[in-house]
Amino acid sequence: MSKTYKVAIIGCGGIANGKHMPSLKKLANVEMVAFCDIELQKAEEAKAKFGSADAKVYTNYKEVLKDATIDIIHVCTPNDSHAEITIAALEGDKHVMCEKPMAKTAADARLMVEAAKRTGKKLTVGYNNRFRSDSQYLKQVCEDGTLGEVYMAKAHAIRRRAVPTWGVFLDEEKQGGGPLIDIGTHALDLTMWMMDNYEPHVVLGTSYHKLGQRENAANAWGPWDPAKFKVEDSAFGMIVMKNGATIMLESSWALNTTQVGEAMCTLSGTEGGADMWNGLTINGEKYSRLYEQKIEFNAGGVAFYDGEAENAPDLEMKLWIDAIEQDKDPVVTPEQACVVSEILEAVYESARTGKAIYFE
Repeated sequence: MSKTYKVAIIGCGGIANGKHMPSLKKLANVEMVAFCDIELQKAEEAKAKFGSADAKVYTNYKEVLKDATIDIIHVCTPNDSHAEITIAALEGDKHVMCEKPMAKTAADARLMVEAAKRTGKKLTVGYNNRFRSDSQYLKQVCEDGTLGEVYMAKAHAIRRRAVPTWGVFLDEEKQGGGPLIDIGTHALDLTMWMMDNYEPHVVLGTSYHKLGQRENAANAWGPWDPAKFKVEDSAFGMIVMKNGATIMLESSWALNTTQVGEAMCTLSGTEGGADMWNGLTINGEKYSRLYEQKIEFNAGGVAFYDGEAENAPDLEMKLWIDAIEQDKDPVVTPEQACVVSEILEAVYESARTGKAIYFE
């Protein structure tokens, strides 16, 4: 019989309810035994919906870490508390999945990597877009050499008008930034994972706060409050890697454009290319002719049956628990996530100073 892993959820807000807890609930070898939130009602509601019969609720994460029976901690709090809670949990002999981005600052992210190495516990970061069907397929394409050497890539995280108006998304102190650190982080992680390239050389970035002060603005979740909009509404970066490859990173919550899409990448290699703009398309040259190949992910094809779509969060949680059970590296390693945070911070610093940021 395999071990049943006891999991505690710290932060019972939107991402915990939307991703972590529903997917963990489906795993036979996982039991959610503790729920912590600064708002007690949120913790109690999470326990009622997802918890074991004897699950406990807390408002202070430090009390959760005192329970020696807990194996795994999921950190689903605002960005500014990721490092503090994660490091304490690792030092408390717990494995940790921390929501993205890894931390508010690159320095904190590095401390998290060091804590994982020091304690020998497993640490991963919630970059769930790696686990989509199209992402999993494209990763295989990259690994089998179909694209050759990928030397030009674009990381896309563009919304036309979709500024999150709830929680702390607009609070720079708690989040560390706006769309770049919120959704740009997903696109950059996905792109670098496909390229298997984590050695940046230089970063040049720009950020803008051009639309955030508009009253009664059109927005997917209703008008934002300009007085609370303290972060950028768009940010862009050019990253040159040590091997000469280039990544163009684009992110926005509000931008006057009709070409929108997030957590996507475009890859250009010596043997072929790929993009996710209209589903996953592979392109290349064969027998002196250019071709485009659209990859089909619809599992249907039978009358009255559309197939069962693979759920990325479900796969993410399954493979995370498998990594612990089989004592292997998680799909998202802390070292990879740390480089993403370092690049994001370099984009912000370059935008602030007007200078290129070089990595040693």
